[in-house]
Amino acid sequence: MSVKILGIESSCDETAAAVSVDGRTILSDIIASQAAEHGKFGGVVPEIASRRHCENILGVVKEALHAADMQLSDLDGIAVTYAPGLIGALLVGTSFAKGLALSAGLPLIPVHHIAGHIASNYIAHKGLTPPYICLVASGGHSLIVEVKDYTSFKILGRTRDDAAGEAYDKAARVLGFPYPGGVHVDKAAASGDPSKYHLPDPKVSGNDLDMSFSGLKTAVINIAHNAAQKGEELDKNSLAAAFQQTVSNALVSRILTAAEITGYKKISAAGGVAANSGLRSLLQSECEKNGMECFLPPIKLCGDNGSMIACQGYYDFMAGKRADESLNAVATMELE
Repeated sequence: MSVKILGIESSCDETAAAVSVDGRTILSDIIASQAAEHGKFGGVVPEIASRRHCENILGVVKEALHAADMQLSDLDGIAVTYAPGLIGALLVGTSFAKGLALSAGLPLIPVHHIAGHIASNYIAHKGLTPPYICLVASGGHSLIVEVKDYTSFKILGRTRDDAAGEAYDKAARVLGFPYPGGVHVDKAAASGDPSKYHLPDPKVSGNDLDMSFSGLKTAVINIAHNAAQKGEELDKNSLAAAFQQTVSNALVSRILTAAEITGYKKISAAGGVAANSGLRSLLQSECEKNGMECFLPPIKLCGDNGSMIACQGYYDFMAGKRADESLNAVATMELE
């Protein structure tokens, strides 16, 4: 008998809902994006995000159920992102899911946002099973994760400061690109010369798998400001290319080192930065060169979405994870 899970995601500025069957098949995937509105401010405004979630969530969930040709009575459980993320945004999704589960008499399944990103690969790659190594790179997180099982994880490496996606957005801002900046840096890098500018390696002492992106971000800012002060023309495309190459090299080298240490031959990536063409190309080529399997989610599943929560919700459901009306949103929580 198949297990059908409604997944609800509201950790940042995307109100999303989806219905999954047995964690691998997606029947619907609805997203209400706020990117255009927040773009006017150069980044996500938490209060605005929370208000829009309140306005959008009922309609998004109704549309997800309708697109899946489902009633609440057809579901086996309701999964919701409860951590980590913007606390106000999380509270909207968590509160709505609690009320919906209670009224429908359905189990409530709490899902960790990062676990959801990792699970996006199960939708695209039916044959992918743990254990393996996963790079999770997004606006708020940069992690090297050992995926021991569908619900068991170990953090092998992490950023000590800025996440890769955050560095992308800040570099994009100084280069004059609109928010969200990652896609614009990616496009500019395609026609730039990465060797024109020298940028620091985001390495740190004490752990070969850890990284630091604050210095890299500062270096980009300094190059741009120095050019402006001297009245020199800044080659934005080449600086974007140098930045993208440096970030990609840092992330790929660390995930390959983690695979070598653990002995795994399967590597995956997830999160918004996993949509970057430079990172995807480098990771695929390095995996092929080293005899490793590479699993990447399609671009549409790299950002926040309901499908990944519905998928991970299935595995958490099968593992017996449940929550009651006391479930609360948590802004910061380790994946482990």
